[in-house]
Amino acid sequence: MGEFFSNVSRYPKYLITIVLGVFTAAISPLIKRGSNPITAIALVGALLSGLLTIVFLLKAMAFPTPIT
Repeated sequence: MGEFFSNVSRYPKYLITIVLGVFTAAISPLIKRGSNPITAIALVGALLSGLLTIVFLLKAMAFPTPIT
């Protein structure tokens, strides 16, 4: 039974490692391209647009308004 809990306790470490690996793989090419000012502005604009979209979607899901 001790081995079972030992194995279960390792899963959060694996999850964190996988998530950090995905973020690193996704962000590293963007950082390399950020040296060009036009590309950097486009990346910042895309990031802000995505963030605003997520915020508005979550707000609409959490506080729906009735259609009149």
